[in-house]
Amino acid sequence: MSEQVMKQLRIDFVSDVMCPWCAIGLASLEQALLKLQGDVGVDLHFQPFELNPQMPPEGEPVEAHLRLKYGMTQAQLDENQARIAARGAELGFTFDFNARSRMWNSFDAHRLLHWAGLQGLELQRALKHALLRAHFTEGRNVSDHAVLAEIAASVGLDAAQVQAVLMEGRYADDVREAEEFFRRNGITGVPAIIIEQKHLISGGQPVDVFERALREIAVAK
Repeated sequence: MSEQVMKQLRIDFVSDVMCPWCAIGLASLEQALLKLQGDVGVDLHFQPFELNPQMPPEGEPVEAHLRLKYGMTQAQLDENQARIAARGAELGFTFDFNARSRMWNSFDAHRLLHWAGLQGLELQRALKHALLRAHFTEGRNVSDHAVLAEIAASVGLDAAQVQAVLMEGRYADDVREAEEFFRRNGITGVPAIIIEQKHLISGGQPVDVFERALREIAVAK
């Protein structure tokens, strides 16, 4: 395939910054993309999905929230988090579940990600990485406007524009419309990786699953 014209694929990565498997899925996808360099190019778009759209602004204690939502005992939760942390470590992503104490409302983070995508896909991608690190590695409050503004500025986004987006409620309708679009089209869990707007890969799949699927779709395109 390397002797042919490189195929360009659109990937919509539907996810929430509150979702650990989304961090794993992104890391795995990006490692697959490294293996495809020169053969397959991608336009990676991050799309919004809220695991907890009714989450109050003050958030909720994370362990109590997870135990109640998923019906887990503390032992089951600890085992699940250890498994997630190990999987993340294999992919180079650090989970520190002792650092985070609360689950936060992610709507404003999605608004900021939407705006970042309008500035450029690489800026949006950098912001997505920074938000995931802030929540899962550093335990920061990614619903707090000051925290969001600091994170956005750290990846090169204009600080004044970031403040305006956050304070003025910009792109709220766009985020809600996108969320409704994906729910209406059957997305009920994340990460959901949609290739060329028709091929769906669900969950934090291994690197070789992403690599194989992308090669097959690129060949068929």
